[in-house]
Amino acid sequence: MGAYYDEIEIEDMAWDEEKRVYHYPCPCGDRFEISRLQLKNYEDIATCPSCSLIIRVIYDPLDYEDDSSEDEDDGEAEEAEDEDEEDEDEEDEDDQFEDALEKLHISEEAPVVVSVAA
Repeated sequence: MGAYYDEIEIEDMAWDEEKRVYHYPCPCGDRFEISRLQLKNYEDIATCPSCSLIIRVIYDPLDYEDDSSEDEDDGEAEEAEDEDEEDEDEEDEDDQFEDALEKLHISEEAPVVVSVAA
């Protein structure tokens, strides 16, 4: 997409603690807005809710890579549940791995070749 109104560095935008977005004045009188979650998801387009103008936000995605999803309060509980499930899955995989090692038997015998007619 090449029809940006402007390209603005994130440092030139203001953080709105109440709405939890970065904003920048739009010529229509409203503000371009982009959330930290959008930035974390490598989205660099800030939109104006009142008109069709958009700006490209210049920022370093690595600065937002480890951000917790503060924008999504409901998402935190879901993420915690997902992490718990992932931990359980990892434990199951570890158990399977340990069982496989216990059953592993290495012999000095040459492998037997078996042919099967189809």
